[in-house]
Amino acid sequence: MPRLDSPLQLSPVFKPKIWGRADLSPIFPRPQFPTVPAESRCDPSETPTAKDHLIGEVWITDDDARFLNPPLAGMTLGEAAAKYGPELHGKHWNDRRFPILAKYIYTSDWLSVQVHPNDHQARAYDPGNRGKCEMWYIVQSDRRAQILLGAKPGVTKGNLRAAFEKGASRELLNRFRPKAGEAIYVPPGTVHALGPGLVLFEVEENSDLTYRLDDFGRVGLDGKPRPLHLEKGLAVARVDLPAHRDLPRLQFREPYGSRRYVLACRFFALEELTLRRRGTFEGGTERAEVLSLLEGEGRMETAAGWLGYRAGDTWLIPPAAGDYRLVPRETTRLLKFYVPDLEKNFRQPLAKRGVRSARINRILFD
Repeated sequence: MPRLDSPLQLSPVFKPKIWGRADLSPIFPRPQFPTVPAESRCDPSETPTAKDHLIGEVWITDDDARFLNPPLAGMTLGEAAAKYGPELHGKHWNDRRFPILAKYIYTSDWLSVQVHPNDHQARAYDPGNRGKCEMWYIVQSDRRAQILLGAKPGVTKGNLRAAFEKGASRELLNRFRPKAGEAIYVPPGTVHALGPGLVLFEVEENSDLTYRLDDFGRVGLDGKPRPLHLEKGLAVARVDLPAHRDLPRLQFREPYGSRRYVLACRFFALEELTLRRRGTFEGGTERAEVLSLLEGEGRMETAAGWLGYRAGDTWLIPPAAGDYRLVPRETTRLLKFYVPDLEKNFRQPLAKRGVRSARINRILFD
């Protein structure tokens, strides 16, 4: 088998949604049709319609995302993860699937009110599935932008059930206007919904297990009401969870530009890097790292050679790639995510920079 010792580029997978957009700027060019495999549509025999052309999600580490360069060119991430295992994603991950699902979300309307189970609940209610812990990084937020995050004080599950059944749950949930650059942590059990006017980056366990609680009486792409999952959703919902938002922005100057420790939990960690000049980075010798380019262009250098990058690219750095250098041709901003060692990758570096434990604990969820 080939040695995976160089950066690997992944193609994005574009997914139509009733609340999506035709314009995917500032990150992606407009995709060409068909946007997703036919089997992903409600009726595979249907010809894509105008509604199909509203893209709501761009999955960058989807199982169906394909590698664009050797030695894995043409292979999907799902196929490569099953075949290469730890050589691709690191020796501390034993599952056959890649550990992290990441996607961009573009909203022009409200998404449904929903909740996700934890791993234990997922095994109980939907055997064979993993739970879903996630976070959001707000890329853009216009004047309409809103989110719902957690139940208001005093709200009970009984209150929520009655509101869900009437399609009127928005008044019982905390409503916020997120700001560009804000990070939001959404642990399992948090009742939540995204509103219009948002471009955001979502990082989560590699699971799409969602219990829809309130869809405000809408119909899906097939013209039929989308199913609700009230019993499962109420069983896993936690009305006591706080809204984990308005977190500290722990950003520091670096020789290459700046580095921000955005958020971490045991399932994923996210950093934001801004490069104005060349930067050298230690590859994760026991883990894979994924880079998602928000803006800029340049080249990536390793011992195996160099490759050009630009905004919208996704690059997976396998463990054997070792150290790598990013050489920006123009100012580059990117998001880096991986499965962390919380102490080594977040707590210790921040403590060495003089950040107090109380502030570290607000972005580190153990």
